[in-house]
Amino acid sequence: MAARTVYYIRHGETDWNAAGRLQGHRDIPLNAKGRAQAAHCGAVLREVLTREGRDPAELDFVSSPLGRAIETMELVRPGLGLPADGYRVEPRLIELSFGDWEGSTIALLHQNDPVRISQREHDKWHFQPPGGESYEMVARRMRGWYDSLTRDTVATSHGGTCRGLMACLGVAKPAAAPLVDIIQGEVYVFQGDKLTRFA
Repeated sequence: MAARTVYYIRHGETDWNAAGRLQGHRDIPLNAKGRAQAAHCGAVLREVLTREGRDPAELDFVSSPLGRAIETMELVRPGLGLPADGYRVEPRLIELSFGDWEGSTIALLHQNDPVRISQREHDKWHFQPPGGESYEMVARRMRGWYDSLTRDTVATSHGGTCRGLMACLGVAKPAAAPLVDIIQGEVYVFQGDKLTRFA
């Protein structure tokens, strides 16, 4: 099967992002900056597709089930000249779960759970927060999602799932992928094992 191109957009900023809180599966809405970032991604993606000679209507559009990704998608699509609601929700695109750590900051975890936060910093790829997921687990579901694609796709999702996709496609080695900063307000284009960022 031919490799599918994925135009990947991390959701815009939330107040928890700004405060450094681990969100995971918590459904935190975009803030004003995040909504502006999402609309900007629509304009960036329109420029990318125009340069490629592509019709946005021919692409598939999928979002994580979390509201911050859905809202991002609904702000991206009008920038492409498409109705806000023409997309699917894909459960496998949900963010990595931080389990019991959700709502906390890394600084607080250094105080309240120093042994486990040290384990995480030693091996982020395999580490599983209490009640949560490891990056290795997320990469497996992202592999399953990618292998199910039937056409080139625009996805709005999360930083953790982007790192999982980078690892399973060979863009980054597993040990390095969790350390990559996934920028809000940019479009990531995955083509096989190549990744290009557009801002």
